[in-house]
Amino acid sequence: MATAPKTVSLVLGSGGARGLAHIGVIKWLEEHNYQIKSLVGCSIGSLIGGVYAAGKLPELEKWMCSLTKTDIFMMMDLSWEKGGFIKGDKVIDQLKSLIGDIDISSLNIPYTAVAADIKSEKEVWINSGPLFDAIRASISLPLLLTPFELNNTKLIDGGILNPVPIAPAFSDNTDMIIAVNLGGEPVPASQTEQQINHTNEKTHFFQDKIDAFIEKMKKKAVTKEKKEWDMYFIADKAFDAMQSTIARLKVAAYPPDYLIELPRNLCGTLEFDRAREMINHGYEATSKILPIE
Repeated sequence: MATAPKTVSLVLGSGGARGLAHIGVIKWLEEHNYQIKSLVGCSIGSLIGGVYAAGKLPELEKWMCSLTKTDIFMMMDLSWEKGGFIKGDKVIDQLKSLIGDIDISSLNIPYTAVAADIKSEKEVWINSGPLFDAIRASISLPLLLTPFELNNTKLIDGGILNPVPIAPAFSDNTDMIIAVNLGGEPVPASQTEQQINHTNEKTHFFQDKIDAFIEKMKKKAVTKEKKEWDMYFIADKAFDAMQSTIARLKVAAYPPDYLIELPRNLCGTLEFDRAREMINHGYEATSKILPIE
């Protein structure tokens, strides 16, 4: 006889495009008799979790897997605000057209998005109001996306303070808490040489486009050498290292029943055109950690 499904509180961490692995995690759980009863998400985890709670994950997966680097650039509505390069309105509008403009109260399962109030240095748990307001606040990666004002408070990416926000799930009445950390130990360079080359190619693509935009708007030449753009690479890697350290501390303080970890050098922050690859990584990583029910 079939056993009753194990109920799960699923915690999806931050990590840019690596977070597409969350889709693979969810697919594995659904296929192996685990029932997700609540979701907590940070940054990209808030997006994947929120869309799943809305019952629209297949639509998101199909769209993500169709994206090219050109599509990604076309959604970069560059901003002159001091808070970040990108306003984020285009991508949120695209997601609303795909998923619908949904309120958290109408979701199929309880959902919490985690953002950060950097002024007070506190986490903000968002579990009410418009879904995409919560997501937009949680994904506001410093320097890249402008902060998002919600309830008169400017919020940024929750990963700044808690990349794997397990604490909101502790009060859930479920069989287990499963957390996904996208800041795991990097895989050896020999295994990622092809990925690094791919990342550098994409990074220079974005650099060229941003340089062209600045040149047009300021009407002056921008003659950065490629090595100068390495400041982005350094900042990206420094942010990953910081999040990885914080994640280890948070996991130690609030240990989940199961922890799924993805290497933090699996792909670059903006490499959303590698969706299928990341989804497969998430599926395989889950299969190695969770028992088959």
